[in-house]
Amino acid sequence: MEKIARHFIILIVLFSCTSAIAQKSVRLTQNWEFLKQDLGGIWEAVRPVGLGNPESVPLWENVDLPHCVNATDAVDPDVNYYQGPAWYRTKLKIENPYQNGRTILHFEGAGQKTEVYVYTTKVATHVGGYDEWTVDITDAVAAFQKEEVYQKQFKGQVPVSIRTDNSRDLEMIPSNLSDFNVYGGIYRYLNLIYVPPLSVDKMFAKAEVDAQGKFGKLNVSGRFYNPTGLKNATIHLKLIDPKGKVVAQQEKKLSNLNGDTELWSLQINKPQLWSTDKPLQYRLQYDLVSSTGSYKSEDKIGFRNINFVEKGPFNLNGNRLLLRGTHRHEDHAGFAAAMSEEMIRTEMQMMKDMGVNFIRLGHYQQSRIVLNLCDSLGILVWEEIPWCRGGLGGETYKQQARNMLTNMIEQHYNHPSIIIWGLGNENDWPGDFAEFDKEKIRTFMKELNVRSHKLDSSRYTAIRRCDFCADIVDVYSPSIWAGWYRGAYTDYKKVSEDEFSKVKRFLHVEWGGDSHAMRHSENPDKALSKIKTGESADERAGDASLFGGAARISKDGDWSESYITNLIDWHLKEQENMPWLSGSAYWPFKDFSTPVRPDNPVPYMNQKGVVERDFIKKEAYYVFQSYWTEKPMVHIYGHSWPVRWGDAGEEKMVKVYANCTEAEIFLNGKSFGIKKRNSQDFPAAGLRWNLPFLKGENTVKVIAKTGKVIVTDEIRFNYQTEKWTKPTKMTLTKINEEADVATLEVKLFDEAGIQCLDAINWMNFGLTGDGKLIDDLGTSSGSRKVQAYNGRAIIKVKLNKGKNVASVKSDGIPTVFITL
Repeated sequence: MEKIARHFIILIVLFSCTSAIAQKSVRLTQNWEFLKQDLGGIWEAVRPVGLGNPESVPLWENVDLPHCVNATDAVDPDVNYYQGPAWYRTKLKIENPYQNGRTILHFEGAGQKTEVYVYTTKVATHVGGYDEWTVDITDAVAAFQKEEVYQKQFKGQVPVSIRTDNSRDLEMIPSNLSDFNVYGGIYRYLNLIYVPPLSVDKMFAKAEVDAQGKFGKLNVSGRFYNPTGLKNATIHLKLIDPKGKVVAQQEKKLSNLNGDTELWSLQINKPQLWSTDKPLQYRLQYDLVSSTGSYKSEDKIGFRNINFVEKGPFNLNGNRLLLRGTHRHEDHAGFAAAMSEEMIRTEMQMMKDMGVNFIRLGHYQQSRIVLNLCDSLGILVWEEIPWCRGGLGGETYKQQARNMLTNMIEQHYNHPSIIIWGLGNENDWPGDFAEFDKEKIRTFMKELNVRSHKLDSSRYTAIRRCDFCADIVDVYSPSIWAGWYRGAYTDYKKVSEDEFSKVKRFLHVEWGGDSHAMRHSENPDKALSKIKTGESADERAGDASLFGGAARISKDGDWSESYITNLIDWHLKEQENMPWLSGSAYWPFKDFSTPVRPDNPVPYMNQKGVVERDFIKKEAYYVFQSYWTEKPMVHIYGHSWPVRWGDAGEEKMVKVYANCTEAEIFLNGKSFGIKKRNSQDFPAAGLRWNLPFLKGENTVKVIAKTGKVIVTDEIRFNYQTEKWTKPTKMTLTKINEEADVATLEVKLFDEAGIQCLDAINWMNFGLTGDGKLIDDLGTSSGSRKVQAYNGRAIIKVKLNKGKNVASVKSDGIPTVFITL
């Protein structure tokens, strides 16, 4: 019998937790097989197969979970990424320790439509790639265990098969017009959970405190999972403060186990507050006891007061806090959406180390791991549903949006880090339907706004870039891309003031621009001379294209790290003098893949991140650090710029990004003076020097001080004075080999053999032999098709301890080879 998957969460406690926890949960990461196509039916996944028989095809591959169908093809420069059905299968040893207990499969996220089978029985379907959901397989397992094949074919194990499908579907959100891949696969953790017959479905803990932090209030309600219809139970609740002290306890007899039940209401004088600097959390422990056993778990909560002041800034716990933010897509080189917990932890810590105190999760509900880290690190959150671009579909479309909003709010209700529920993004962007009716979009936006406030009255609602809906939500972010899609970055403050005046509460999310990692420029702002300034900096239709339209940096600029650091530098110094500003969020933290940008320097990549898709930091990371962090740091611009150029004797600017009070620069061992940091002295907050480089090798060192603390940085590079013409030839050399991996570098030269340091030719790497190109990573050094950066490009080769011949071809230039 088919059952629709229940949208509830079992609060998971892993084996690493204390043994006092009653329920058991295991991540199902290993022993999976995967098929990147559809089957003729579920029987093909479970039928007995003899080696070499026709039934052995199609062939399955062994994978671990999490796993994304589009781990590599999302950035393959030669194909459209796969959108269609895929299958996963495994065999489980079911050993539920509870008498009449329930066996649950808990999906933390799978894209985008999912079907779950136990042997040949479909037990659940789910639509939506980002919310959590569960499947009770207890009855299906019991029925299968009575069949002869349970022991004969499967040797006492239970076959579980899962079909995912990310096929294009106009009646689903997000739209395929969105600037990110709609991935397929079981790309978040899948857990096997055993619970007693009565357990907690959801626990809602509403923690409130006044702005002065004097009076705290906690209201707890619960929803139970009670498939066998138990009538009575007792719940024991305990609140423990951040230092481990028991603050209060409660015992409540329950005679109604259906629906949401009020469990506890208490007041706390002067609770310890959660903040971005001190993210203190309380623990709410609970023990649900019935005649069938005990279910124990806990949630973490935080007391904080939030206030987006009308026509003003943002206050946390009664004090102004400038939201210093960025964005996150769930995407990583070689894994796409299937990021491990370790990867997620690394990414979130990198953000915190950059000085981030706010994040917008674009553009969908994200992993519980992300939210837990935001809670513990002190990062405030805007989380949103993926109603993104395309217009508004029919009732099926709208019901999915309602479900995803409900699931997101209920599943992440207790996180103190969350301050905003996002209802949509760029809903002024048509294209999926013949009709684009603004009034119908407004009507549905109003419905979602009401639903959000009904589900959670303690948080704000927001959207980005849909001016005709700006008055509906609590907080609005217009589209301001000063210096990229429109205007110059010096327009930023004026445009922001104009937009601020139009809405009740203003928050600027999404700003910045693309940069091709390792590409640098001696004159990065040259293209600004072509740009019309002093008008709206809103992104408009077609602005993201590299073809046609008005002059704009996104099309006419050099996409260098040099330009983007200037743009970011200007924005950050301006934000320090905008007392009415609630905050902003740079778009995004990390480069991510997108199907709508095939012509970018790394094909199919949005390259606006301050780190590459593999966590390699770009220069921009350190600009943010210099404004947003307190731990003393210093960074000389140009660590990935091996050759600078100019005239002999010409003075060239060296920029230093630091949060220290002063810095002294040295060129080839000689001091060129000390400068004081002044955030309003653009660029580099006054820490810039014009230095006379020597032809050939140069060394630049900086010593920065704050009080008695000293930090240093150093770079080495060559200075080229020879002029070049157009590229006519290439060289391909091995510049490193380590652990059976060779690093290759191609360089472009003119007819006279002078390196062409501004060349941006397309490079196409190839390999024949025993090894494999390490490509399809979506990075500047991990793509077989890539634009050159300063007349060069890099690729790595896994040699497999064999013989290989690598090649590079570029239109109009003779192809070159190297034997490895």
